[in-house]
Amino acid sequence: MAVAMLVDALLGWPSGLFLRIGHPVTWLGRLIDALDARWNRTVDAPWLRQAAGGAAALIVITLAAALAWAVQSAIAPSWRGVILLGMFGWPFVALRSLHDHVAAVAHPLRSGDVASARSAVSMIVGRDPHQLDEAGIARAAIESLAENASDGVVAPIFWGAILGLPGIVGYKAVNTLDSMIGHRTERHQSFGWAAARIDDLANVIPARLTALLFTLLAPRPGDAMSCMAKDARKHRSINAGWPEAAMAGALGVRLCGPRVYHGSVAEEPWLNGNAADPVADDVVRGLKLYVRSLAALAGLLVILAFV
Repeated sequence: MAVAMLVDALLGWPSGLFLRIGHPVTWLGRLIDALDARWNRTVDAPWLRQAAGGAAALIVITLAAALAWAVQSAIAPSWRGVILLGMFGWPFVALRSLHDHVAAVAHPLRSGDVASARSAVSMIVGRDPHQLDEAGIARAAIESLAENASDGVVAPIFWGAILGLPGIVGYKAVNTLDSMIGHRTERHQSFGWAAARIDDLANVIPARLTALLFTLLAPRPGDAMSCMAKDARKHRSINAGWPEAAMAGALGVRLCGPRVYHGSVAEEPWLNGNAADPVADDVVRGLKLYVRSLAALAGLLVILAFV
């Protein structure tokens, strides 16, 4: 997993490679789309759609993990094998991609180019970017950084460290299922129920581990820990509130709060509500905390490997 993190930090997923072969997550996405189109029938009763969605989730996760297990079983247990397995795990770590997407918001926001910042933030959040002022853009970027640090980096690394290549690939299947069908929409309320619950369970420990990394490496660890303990459970997500609250306390800003999705206002509670709104420099400080936290995680993995 340390090898996978290092390779992704250096290379990301090159655009030329994506144009040639796509990405493993897009391959999983095509399978999920096919099952959704075939099995998620609006004429079926809700319980039947729940059962079909559960079966689809198990098929995708089992197939992904089984293929990864077959690859891992074919590689001899040696340091050369460790490096090779790290290369196979590399596509499932979104370390550099997340950093680059959030940095693409921070840079124009710092220069006063709000329109470009809105365009960049629309790539990483689902809320209506046209409704966001400068503080709203900064909040959205920091929240996305905190939540996706857990979902996109720490969680796959955690499961990979425990279960090897099947762990990181299987987790990515879980996360992709949730992002595609785990929504509370009319179409996916029933069909995506199992995918959403499995994703919740898979992220219980990683979300809290991410929050712990943020608090320990924050400029003011006490403030981050206090905010996390006080506000994490206020979030509508049982997991996302932990890294977001820790990040809010670490940066000394308020996050979450009301936001607009598709013309409707979602009345979300504030995290660290007595603090000031974030500005562009706070997004940059959040990125620095993100880098320190993941460097510490990689270092810990190396120590564990040798111990």
